[in-house]
This record gives sequence, structure tokens and C-alpha cells, in this order.
Amino acid sequence: MLDFLPAPVRGVIASLLLALNTILLCSFLFCVALFKVLPFALTQRFARWLMSHTHEAWISNNKGWMNLVGRTRWHLSGLQDLDYRHSYLITSNHQSWVDIMVLQYVLNRRIRPLKFFLKQELIWVPVIGLAWWALGFPFMKRYSKAYLEKHPEKKGKDLETTRKTCDTFRDNPVGIFNFVEGTRFTEGKHAQQGSPFRYLLKPKAGGIAFVLDAMGDQLEAIVNVTIHYPAGRPGYWDLLCGKVKDVVVHFQELKIPPQFIGKNYEQDGVYRLEFQGWINQLWNDKDALLGQMHREYPAKV
Repeated sequence: MLDFLPAPVRGVIASLLLALNTILLCSFLFCVALFKVLPFALTQRFARWLMSHTHEAWISNNKGWMNLVGRTRWHLSGLQDLDYRHSYLITSNHQSWVDIMVLQYVLNRRIRPLKFFLKQELIWVPVIGLAWWALGFPFMKRYSKAYLEKHPEKKGKDLETTRKTCDTFRDNPVGIFNFVEGTRFTEGKHAQQGSPFRYLLKPKAGGIAFVLDAMGDQLEAIVNVTIHYPAGRPGYWDLLCGKVKDVVVHFQELKIPPQFIGKNYEQDGVYRLEFQGWINQLWNDKDALLGQMHREYPAKV
């Protein structure tokens, strides 16, 4: 443990370890990705297996430097029923960039590494776009409303393309992640929205509905995650410096209502309203749980 060192020194050490971990494992990942393009099922399966474990190794190494620079106390509940063999849709409240590291820290090797739906254009981002492609992140092609008005024959094609992409997950379990709020919570955003919740922004149901539209029949359940930082929302530098002392995380596994599978959120108005109501109720329950967490884990002086 390096907690005897000044926080800025720990932050520099953690930053260097993170950079080194990323450079080394991405370099290895790109080498393995060469096997992914070969037209042989056996080599493709081997490449996917090796890249998935490389992804998990990257997360494990990050857990190592997080434990090295700080003494975070983890207060966890609801993890007991998660199964590494299943596919899940994971969603969470969003307060900080630290949220991603928290989820990776806790869920690594409990379920498959988290993946995000990405816009197709992001595959051209230097280095990181190739890494996302190599790791099997699903890229989706979305058409704007203006484009669809001019080309109505393209309606539904974006979802059809995404479904084909997600077919690769039928024999390869996956953890798909989506922040329903769409952005990090701040008091300014909360006031600007006129959010009816005390600790949350308004949920955006479209993103999670798109995942269910594309691959709902492949998912075991939705994992509804609630994160609370008793000392207040930390920044990423706080994490690097080992200054995140307590993290409270609750996991709730929810079976996907069958009426939400195989529907089109954009084109089915009745389904859209029903789904929005369901998401809003989840957010009401999450807001109440956050209130309970604030009472049980108050800020420590």
C-alpha cells in the first residue's frame, strides 16, 4: 500500500501504471486481432476468447493499482445471483467518470466484460476505434429523422443491421452497458431539467429500448445498479490519488418483461409509452434507494 505517500504522488504513479497497462495490453490485443479477420471459425473463436481474457486482464491490472494507491471500503449487495455464463444488460445512475471503474472493479469475472453500443462512425477513431472493434463492441448505424424522411425505405434498417451484429453474441455471452440518464449528474443539469427525482436526472428510455429491440431475446436479465459515494461525487483524479474512501453499490437483477421484447421503440407509440412508464418507475425506486443509502452511509468528516 502506498497510502503513506502524498496524494499527488500516488496520482502520478497510478496514471503511469494505467498508461503502461493500456499500452501493453492494447499492443497484444492488436496482434491477436489479426486472427479475427481470418476466414476460419476456429481461429475466430480462439481470437474472441483470447481478447475477452485480455480485456479482463486489463481490468484486473487496474484493480491492482486502485488497491495499491488507496484503501477503498466496498459496501456491496445483490451480487450473489449473477452468472458468468449469461448475457446481461447493465444500467446504472451516473455521477462521475469513476462509475465505469467502479463497475469494472466489482463485476470483473462475475459477468463478461462490459461493452457499449457505439455509433458506426466511431470505428474510425484512431487506436481506440480499433480496440473497440477487436473487443467486439457492437457498432450501430443510426439514421437521422431528416434522412428517413427523404429515404423512407431505410426505416428499420438500422435496427436490422444492429441485430445482425448482435447475432455474434448468441454463442458468446456479453455484458451490454447503458447509462439511462445519458450524462453525469450535476446540480446544474438537475435544475435545468426540472428533474422530479432528488438524486437523479430524468431517464432516457430510448437507448435501453434500442438494446432490447436488437437483442432482448439473448439477454438473461437487466442488472439495475445503484452507486452512492458517501463523501460526495469523486473526480477521476481523486480515484488515481486513492482518495475514494467508501463506495456503496447495490445490484438488482430484473427479468425483462416479455412484452418489451421484439418491439420497435421508435415506431410503436403504445409500446413507447408503456416502456417509458416502466423506466420511470425504476427511477422512482432508485431515487428512494439512494435516499436510504444517504441515511445509512452519511458523509464522514
